[in-house]
Amino acid sequence: MRSLIDFIVKTKHWLVFILLEAVSLVSLFSTTGYPRSVYFTTANGIVGATYDVISSITSYLNLQEENRKLEATNQQLRQQLLHMQETLDTIKGDTTQRMPSLPTRYNLVHAQVINSSLHKKHNLMTINKGEADGIRPEMGVVCSQGVVGVVYMTSQHYSIVIPLLNEKSKTSCRLRKSEFFGSLIWKQGYCNIAHLNNIPRHAKVQKNDIVETNGYSDIFPAGLPVGQVQQIDDSDSGTSYMIRVLLYVDFTTLREVSVITNFSSQERQSLETEASNYDDTNDNTYSETRNNKAKETDKSKDSQKNKTTTPST
Repeated sequence: MRSLIDFIVKTKHWLVFILLEAVSLVSLFSTTGYPRSVYFTTANGIVGATYDVISSITSYLNLQEENRKLEATNQQLRQQLLHMQETLDTIKGDTTQRMPSLPTRYNLVHAQVINSSLHKKHNLMTINKGEADGIRPEMGVVCSQGVVGVVYMTSQHYSIVIPLLNEKSKTSCRLRKSEFFGSLIWKQGYCNIAHLNNIPRHAKVQKNDIVETNGYSDIFPAGLPVGQVQQIDDSDSGTSYMIRVLLYVDFTTLREVSVITNFSSQERQSLETEASNYDDTNDNTYSETRNNKAKETDKSKDSQKNKTTTPST
């Protein structure tokens, strides 16, 4: 207490000065209009600038959430566009050149890319959704720009994706105008270039033609954009074209993707698996049937021979 009293005694002149200044300022701004308006104008400017900075920081921090919403909106618009294309084709009655019908609605699970490689022979991509979200291997992965790849492995909350930038990736694609189709493959090098092979030489191909999925696989519906023709070359054998395709997806900045979870048909997969095993099983069945018939024929011949050789009594 003694120290406080000594401090007040030593600084009493400053304390009186500060008190008088405060009383003067209060009297000035409360009784005079002009100084008060200047004060409030200045204060509002400072507060407004502060709020502007805070708003800019908040907007930047919320940018990721805005990107997610934008990705979801783009996927919905693409789905509506594909449905409109399907309806338009049905109205035109053009059934001779149509691919397998596209479901009017299919489910998309949105995810974020949390790890990826670009310059290896077998690039892989990790997304933050897995079996708990309904994702399984052999499901297609897309984004707002086009086709990304196929789910390879899954855990409870994460999935590994084989992107188009993988030498093991083979995606069935077609040229939108002519509907000639082939396999889209990737050769190590550029992260925005792939090649469409097995396109016959009589196919009409032009630069900037759109390359899209053809719906022949049980992974992607028909009509999803993949890229556009950049260059037309001959294959190594010279019997077909090897088309250089500029991919729509920018894998260097890819962050938001979606997984198609209900396009794959178990009935179709089961039927195609049974058909792929048909040759072996049919050959075995045919051989067994032929052997059984041969044995029955031999028995019949032996029986008739015994009857003819038995003496009468």
